[in-house]
Amino acid sequence: MSPALPLCLRLLLLCSWAGVVLGYPFRTPVELDVTPRITVPVQGLHGSRRFLSSAVNHSVLLLEPESERLYVGARGAVFALNASDISSPFLQIEWEASPEQKQQCLTKGKDNKTECFNHIRLLQRFNSTHLYMCGTHAFRPLCAFIDEKSFEMSPAEDGRDKCPYGPTTGYTGLIIDQQIYTASQYEFRSFPDIRRNSPSPTLRTEDAPTRWLTEADFVGSALVRESINSPTGDDDKIYFFFTESAEENSAAYSGGSSRVARVARVCKGDRGGHLTLQKRWTSFLKARLVCSLPEFNFHFNMLRSVFILPDPTPKNTLFFGIFGLEWKNVKASAVCSFSLSEVEKAFLGPYMETQDSGSNWKEYSGKIPDPRPGTCITDSLRARGINMSTSLPDDVLYFVRRHPLMSVQVQPTDRRPLLFRRTTDYTQLAVHVTQAADEQEYHVLYLGTDDGWLHKAVQVQGQLHIIEELQLLEEPEPVSSVLISTEQMSVYVSFPSGVLQLPLSTCHRYTSCYDCVFSRDPHCAWDGDSCVDILHVDNRSALIQDIQHGSRGCENYHQVVMEKSRSVRVGDDVLLQCELTSNLASPTWTQDGRDLTGYGLSSGVRTGNDGLLIIDAKSDQSGRYTCYSVENDIRVPIISYNITVEVDTPTVKNIELTEDLSIYTLPSPEEPIATEQPLIPPPAPRLTTTLLDPQNMEALYLTLITILGGLCVVLTVVLLYVGFCLRVGNRGKYSLRAAAAAYPSNKRVNKNRKHRNSATMELKTISSHCNGYANGSAKHHNGDIQNGGFLQIVPGEGHTTFNRDSPPPAPPLPPTPNHTSPDCDFPNGLSATLPSMLRRINGNSYVLLRQTDSANTSPNGYSFTDELNKILEKRKHTQILPRPDESSV
Repeated sequence: MSPALPLCLRLLLLCSWAGVVLGYPFRTPVELDVTPRITVPVQGLHGSRRFLSSAVNHSVLLLEPESERLYVGARGAVFALNASDISSPFLQIEWEASPEQKQQCLTKGKDNKTECFNHIRLLQRFNSTHLYMCGTHAFRPLCAFIDEKSFEMSPAEDGRDKCPYGPTTGYTGLIIDQQIYTASQYEFRSFPDIRRNSPSPTLRTEDAPTRWLTEADFVGSALVRESINSPTGDDDKIYFFFTESAEENSAAYSGGSSRVARVARVCKGDRGGHLTLQKRWTSFLKARLVCSLPEFNFHFNMLRSVFILPDPTPKNTLFFGIFGLEWKNVKASAVCSFSLSEVEKAFLGPYMETQDSGSNWKEYSGKIPDPRPGTCITDSLRARGINMSTSLPDDVLYFVRRHPLMSVQVQPTDRRPLLFRRTTDYTQLAVHVTQAADEQEYHVLYLGTDDGWLHKAVQVQGQLHIIEELQLLEEPEPVSSVLISTEQMSVYVSFPSGVLQLPLSTCHRYTSCYDCVFSRDPHCAWDGDSCVDILHVDNRSALIQDIQHGSRGCENYHQVVMEKSRSVRVGDDVLLQCELTSNLASPTWTQDGRDLTGYGLSSGVRTGNDGLLIIDAKSDQSGRYTCYSVENDIRVPIISYNITVEVDTPTVKNIELTEDLSIYTLPSPEEPIATEQPLIPPPAPRLTTTLLDPQNMEALYLTLITILGGLCVVLTVVLLYVGFCLRVGNRGKYSLRAAAAAYPSNKRVNKNRKHRNSATMELKTISSHCNGYANGSAKHHNGDIQNGGFLQIVPGEGHTTFNRDSPPPAPPLPPTPNHTSPDCDFPNGLSATLPSMLRRINGNSYVLLRQTDSANTSPNGYSFTDELNKILEKRKHTQILPRPDESSV
């Protein structure tokens, strides 16, 4: 950094650079961070079947298409399910560790809740009549055969060289031609190892002088039959996939990571060396798997799961892997695919070497012995008299012992991941190849997550398009394994708590031609009437499907549009809902065919993912509003609204006081009654008066805080002024402690509660219940109301401080001459409760006050009519605001 720069500028540049470096794990490539098109909750899973048992940790699945059985290995049990319907009756073998073995496990310091049980780790077919399984057996592994016909277990045998000790130790196993190949860290203090256990000779990896595996965590293995129709007489090979500590210090090799993903291979016909590498692999080689985005400085080094997609031509075999970041606090996943030809190129490239057993590895540039170290026995070697690995020269075997690592790294197809997900941790995957209506084959991936979701995706033009995401469980559980059956057209997903069977496709979920085409599901196509599974259609020529672009074929299809009609008042806010099923679609609106664009503050409308909001409706906003779903540059109409904005001309509202002193708002004669807010029919009318209807105040979002503050000040002045007038008229005492409680449903008054120093008003009711009128009856003389309850505004004191404790009780009011009762808290029959609510009619708010009893006089000798008229008259002359808040009535 130039010394001429000021110190503050250099510090600023340094901080900016540090922010970029430290924040790079969160900078994501937008085009690869794929969003699932539709989201299906657990309630929307159709055609699914579940298997639940008393066992836990259902982690191992074995599908036998011929017998239509699905075998499930769990903790302490093995199940045989009907593959066509896993919820039907099943067979079970219980295989739990004995109490003595569990106690020995406890003495080793293991967890009695997870580790001191028999977890099934291996379950595969051994021959035509038997299966073979291995379990941890409370940290003393055992293995046993299962008779397929009777589904009974044979006596157990020692499994310490075939099965790991713990349930979470990385492990993979294969049984090939009755030979057992496994890879794991078998014992507590042992090194990771790849072994062939039976039959003889047994083989394993080397530990010294060069350790072939370093803290390896195995996730999968696969057999590739490369001997079939091989022109060179090549041998079959077994590939192992794992993550281990990086042996390369150079950033060019390891990317600066402490752990890296690897692929290793051995030859199936390997028999070890004669003197050198006795009972050791002579064909072991390993190379790094690269799944990264160098332009974004993303290196996915943690291999979580792998799936091998075989091909009749071995060179076309594909490996699909799920990779994660090395940072444990960053949730992200990537999916990469590798071709077998790229793996073979790496194993034919230069070797790496180290001068000691440390990690200072570099590319080997010396002479390579002949025959090439690490190769399998071929026809050319047989012609030279080398028919098996025990015949290899010592210099070749010695070179193999010191050079297990290859310099060339295995790059993914198209040199980049197929998929990147920033917010998802994938745990397992399975791949299915299907032919679409365009007669092309597509790879369909089913990806399980750590929280119980399944993503279905299709590979198109080197990237994955996630067709749908399915919520499999209400309570999150990690997906343990995923298995596909083309015979049953099902996907089997296992969890710790059980197994779920799902159909490969659910085309009926798409209800229109556009929805079916937009899905880009190779299983689904539009036949003119519905979205169907193409596997059930013989003639595919008339089907509409577009996997490559997801937009073509429905131009001549008539989209059915839902229509609704609504009538609203001037000044009302109207929400027009438009629900889009696709997460990739965006809504757009038109009014009478004109696009509604530029949703500014003065436009009167707001748009969102759930609909269109018309704010303070005006008469010129009547018309036809249509919502369109825009996806893949195609606009599809979804719903249409015919909106009629009715002009609200009357300015006078009628308030009627009924016999029980409830206040109702009545519409003017020419004003229709709103159907959404039905009025309560009043009893026999007693008194009618008129109030001026305040004009509707337009809410401005940018000045909302200023308006609320102004209303608080104005309300305080008005209440103080009214209280002063009432006190001068000797109408009792007043209190300004709880005005907010008198209007609990009014938004403006509720917001004013935050101003603790503002004055408030308390409303009380006077009831005749305490004066012998418990039955709610009232006496009437000449049409007036007598001896009943009535509404009173009780004046009081104003306070500038807020008391967090409950307010003190109001002072007793002067008794009335004709109404006393010793049973009441107040001599004049006051009750401290005021039932109230707010009603919105034509944009205005009124307080609905209801009292069960009635009265015709006030404590001051005035009739209720005279007193109410005087208060309203005084309020009209003392109004400060030219446009008062409607809630102040």
